[in-house]
Order: sequence, then C-alpha cells, then structure tokens
Amino acid sequence: MKLTIIDKYILKRYLATFAVMLLLFAPIGIIIDISEKINKMISNDVPVLKIAIYYYHFTIYFMNNLFPIFLFISVIWFTSKLANDTEIIAILSSGISFTRFMRPYIIGASIVCVLVMLMGFFVVPVSNEGYNNFRYTYLRSNGKELMRGDNTDVYRQISDNEFIYVNSFNNESQMAFNFSLEKFNKEKLEYKITASRIKWNPKDKTYSLYDYTKRIVGSEGDVIEKSPEKKMKFSFDLEDLAPVVYIAETLSLGELNAFIDKERKRGSSNINVYLVVLYKKYSVPVSAFILTIIAVSVSSMKRRGGMGVNLAIGIAVAFSFVFFDKIFGVLAEKSSFSPLLAVWLPNIVFGILAIYLLRNAKR
Repeated sequence: MKLTIIDKYILKRYLATFAVMLLLFAPIGIIIDISEKINKMISNDVPVLKIAIYYYHFTIYFMNNLFPIFLFISVIWFTSKLANDTEIIAILSSGISFTRFMRPYIIGASIVCVLVMLMGFFVVPVSNEGYNNFRYTYLRSNGKELMRGDNTDVYRQISDNEFIYVNSFNNESQMAFNFSLEKFNKEKLEYKITASRIKWNPKDKTYSLYDYTKRIVGSEGDVIEKSPEKKMKFSFDLEDLAPVVYIAETLSLGELNAFIDKERKRGSSNINVYLVVLYKKYSVPVSAFILTIIAVSVSSMKRRGGMGVNLAIGIAVAFSFVFFDKIFGVLAEKSSFSPLLAVWLPNIVFGILAIYLLRNAKR
C-alpha cells in the first residue's frame, strides 16, 4: 500500500499531535501529584533518586491510563483545524471519498494500537510495580487505599486444607507483616504458624520468619514452639502474599496467563480481578480505532462555534468512554458479571456510536 502526499501529511499530523498531547499533559500530571504528596515525601525523608524513579514510573502509569483521552483530544484538535482551514473540503472536492480520506487515520490508529499493546504487555507492568512499591513504602496511607480499597489484608487458600494471611506486603523488600498459616484436618485445626514478619530469601528459596510461633493442637493439650527467627520452606509463592490487584498489574502477559491458570486450579475467588486486567491489555489498545473514527466523524465538519465546540464534544465523549470502562471493570471484579463482556462492552457501545457517526459524516 503506497502512501500519497495527503496520507503522509495527515498521518504525520496524527502522530505528532498525539505525541505533543502526551508531552504536554504528562508534566501537568506530575506537578499535580507532587503538590499532593510533597509533604509526605519530606516527612518520610524520601531519597531524591527514589522520587525521580517514581516519577518515571508514574509518567508511564499516567499515560497508559489516560491515553484514550489524549488520543481522542489530539485527533479532534488537528482534524478540526483541517476543517476550519477548509483543507478537508478541498481533499473531498478532488474526488477522494470520505472512506479513502480515513485511511491515514486508520494507519495512525494501528500504530498507536500496536505500541500501546506492546507497552501493556511488557513495559507498563514494570512501571506499575515501581509506582505501587513507592506509594506503599513511602506514602503508606495512600498505598493502602490504592492496593486494596479499605486495607491491604490478604487472605488466601493455598491448598485444600491450608490458609495464609498477611496484614500488609512490601514487594520492594520482599517482606510481609503479621503473617499466619493455618492447616486443617477436615474441619479441625491441626496447627497454626504466626510471625510478626516473613521475608523471602531468593538464594536458597526459603522464608525467614521473625518472632516465630507454632501451635500444634493436640487432644491432650497444645504444643507451642517459639523462636526469634526461623527459616522454613513453604508451598506458596511470594506473589501469594501480595494484594490481589497489586499482583495482576505487575505481571507481564506470559506471567499473567500462567498466574491465572494457577489460580484457576486453586479455585481462587479473585479470578475475575485477574481476568479484567488480562482482557484490558487487548481492549484498551483496540479502542484507538473506535475513538479515532468518532473523533474524525465529529470534527471533520466546519462548525459555527469553531474548534471549541468540537473539543467540548470530544472531551465529553472521551471522559464518558473512560468512565464506562472503569464502571464495568469494577462491576466484573465485584460481581458475577462476565469479565470478558464487561471489558469489551464500552468498545461495543462506542463502536456502534462510531459506525452511526461515520455514516452521517459520509453524507
């Protein structure tokens, strides 16, 4: 497929405006975040290098979450300018159909879709981990709210008769606090292990338990074993100690698929949360096509109010898309609603809207 001069012109404007929009809003997001957290950073004596690394991860996290808005506004912006300068009228008057006029937009959306998808598979999980680690380590109250709603308590069944609990988890130090493990024989407690802290030792693949206590329940009396520090091997993985959303957001595509398979075998009650994260890795990039078509359909006509009207419509539609995306994602996580349908429903609804607007624009 050979690109014409018009194709290259529109494609260049598409990608350049989107890039400028990202570079314009990223510093604004950083400034707002700093203004909210500067007092806590100072009071916790956070090292400058840690702050710099955090804002690198924050930028990727911020752009990934709001890219549909930035893309939509950027397409609305430069297409409205083309319409106001009567460039679109000149292009269509030369015999080029509206469908043919859309080709460079679809090529641009394809490039953005592939880039966002690859970022979501491999780069964004690393940044999510760094972003969450910093917030939990240095901004504890906000970290708790981010990772698990009201608290960071993690309860998990690791086998048919074993259950673990931790009050909080720090992935950076690979340590969890207020740990307990209970093993049952049918419905009767066989023993319980508790520790104030549990730390993963990657060299020998063991766990160090601090303030270790083991209570073995017996018919003639309990046996209690205590130690200031004890190394042990367990059947659960380090990721089993992390909060639910925290795990899924920090895994690459292959790791997330393997993790979901393992949790399915365990009969995890949180499987919907993991599936929402997985399906969004595909649905969010695909939204680039839908939002591009809507943006072009809305802004390709020259309006009496100029670009302001188009931008107002664009911002309303973009925020509506993000709103529906978040609402249905939470619905799937908290109920029996199908995660696949919940994640793709905003694309389906706005896809129908895109087809309707495109037909009207062609007329």
